Amino acid sequence: MEQPVALQKRLPAIDAIRGIIMVLMTLDHASHVFNAGRYVTDSARWYVPGSVIPVAQFLTRWITHICAPTFIFLAGLVLAQSVARRQAGGESVASIDTFLLKRGIFILLLDPLWMSLAFREGIILQVLYAIGGSFCFMILLRRIGDRTLLAIGLALFLFGSLFVGLALRAGGGQTPGVFGALFITGGRLSKNVYVLYPLLPWLAYMILGWVFGRHMLLRAGDHPIRLSLIGGGLSLAVFCAVRGLNQYGNMGLFRDNLSFLQWLHVSKYPPSLSFAGLELGLMFFLLALLLLFYQKRSPSATNPLLVFGRTPLFFYLIHVHLLTASAYLFGMHRKGGLAETFLATIIELIILYPLCRWYFRFKKTHSESLLRYV
Repeated sequence: MEQPVALQKRLPAIDAIRGIIMVLMTLDHASHVFNAGRYVTDSARWYVPGSVIPVAQFLTRWITHICAPTFIFLAGLVLAQSVARRQAGGESVASIDTFLLKRGIFILLLDPLWMSLAFREGIILQVLYAIGGSFCFMILLRRIGDRTLLAIGLALFLFGSLFVGLALRAGGGQTPGVFGALFITGGRLSKNVYVLYPLLPWLAYMILGWVFGRHMLLRAGDHPIRLSLIGGGLSLAVFCAVRGLNQYGNMGLFRDNLSFLQWLHVSKYPPSLSFAGLELGLMFFLLALLLLFYQKRSPSATNPLLVFGRTPLFFYLIHVHLLTASAYLFGMHRKGGLAETFLATIIELIILYPLCRWYFRFKKTHSESLLRYV
């Protein structure tokens, strides 16, 4: 396997795109706790074909779809850089594996033990379960050559619908047991335990991020920008083909007609090929834009997007709890609308800004503590 020849410094473009994701994620979760009219039909299980789609509510939800794919993709990208940095520092293979295992299990357990307390709807395995589980998988997968690993990631994208169909058929159309729900389809495990992010479909995003991160280390100059533009174009081409044919790759959530909203109405639970093509395409173009923007500009330490993007896990671990607590405190839990949702988002970001700045400085001075896992 080719080893990185040069290590990159911290890239402001990566922090900036993570900051954008944090802002959009806050909007989505503010809608979850404040918005009585929240519209969530991004699964064939939840949508009645022919139903009227409320434009404003739908778009408020849709613009946040980019969050999870980007969050997991960037986790893989940063992981590739982190592992390369450790290797360059002489750290042993066993030590790196141990770190990945500990951090993966730590992140995975945050969903059932911490984040589920904020959502107050039982134990829900969401994006941190997918990221933590993917970290554990990368202990073995990182030993595979980049081209082979890329092929594995693309296979998970391309044949995901087949895997889901086979798993559901084995379960008689219902949640196919604990293994199937955890790894393939998602679904209810028991009365109060749910899997929203089955591991294998979302592992594909981390694999792609890892391979992309490896190429950023191996190639300098404008290469990451060109690669992002190529990736964006190919991804959107896949989306247009799959959504246009309206058959395989849509996870059963088909277009009712040719309207713009129906084109965007793709399945996130579980993630379809059309969902992956659309969101990765948008993410790649956004990444290319930010890489180009920061080529000749020095990042500002006070830029809110960079502040949030430098502390993504810390941000994530407290923002839903603050939103939920404030919604109950002011008697507004799922009693407002879009105006209250956007207002709550702005206030939340204002509160989190100084907290994230403080945490970034604190973590830098305590780099050997347990905080290195957050």
